[in-house]
Amino acid sequence: MTMKSILAILSSTGFEGDLQSAIAFCAARKAHLTCLVVSLGQPPVFSEYSAVSTIWIDQRQREIDELSQKAGKIRTQLSKSDLSYEVQDLYTEFAWADDDIAQRALYVDLVLIGREAARDEELRKRILDGALFQSPTPIIINRSELELAPHAKSIILAWDSSNEAPRAARLSIDVLKHAETVYVTMVDPVARMAANGEEPGADVAAYLARHGVRVQVDRIASGGRQADEILRQHALDVSADLIVMGAYNHPRWRQSLFGGTTRGMIEDSRMPVMLAH
Repeated sequence: MTMKSILAILSSTGFEGDLQSAIAFCAARKAHLTCLVVSLGQPPVFSEYSAVSTIWIDQRQREIDELSQKAGKIRTQLSKSDLSYEVQDLYTEFAWADDDIAQRALYVDLVLIGREAARDEELRKRILDGALFQSPTPIIINRSELELAPHAKSIILAWDSSNEAPRAARLSIDVLKHAETVYVTMVDPVARMAANGEEPGADVAAYLARHGVRVQVDRIASGGRQADEILRQHALDVSADLIVMGAYNHPRWRQSLFGGTTRGMIEDSRMPVMLAH
């Protein structure tokens, strides 16, 4: 899929690095950039007799004014670029933020979550719940110290023949085809027709090769270790710039209780991760 419309979600508390990264990423693709700068407000505070606190009202207005000023600053910076762009500001509460973000994610090809936005735990949760789970759009989240490369040269594609893995592969074609090598990485693959075929990884490698992707299939034994740990280590071994994977191939309530590969990759990865659900 060619990525021509990209949404960068920016935190109102800090966005300079995320903005520059998004500009470089979109410039490399000649893509339209929509910047959504988000401020999460506090729920209403009630005073005596169930009246809304005037202090809360004043604080809310100050935060809205500050958000508008920051959106104006972003517009000024983008006006100096050659990009097609737009800037939106969103003042919302934690309870509604995922729905607000999901609506905006419906009409883009990719959502970017940079380091500054990802550091805000509450905002990160709302973005993941909205963009990743309430829209069909893939995301790239960067919680590492590495900059998001405009074109990753070395990419890990985590493959397990789940429904999410092929979806991630298809939606990331535009990213994969620019890499020098894409390592299709399988942990403890089982050779059977109902799962990986007689030669695990061969089918997806052929599919990607037809799209001009340079592929290497790596089958790795876990040795009892968790899949996310193995993927992270293999990514370091091949100097990967990006990990691409499907998100949550088990019910999310199980993942939240017991962890899982997706949660491990989001929380512990030392490089950007592209997720599709």
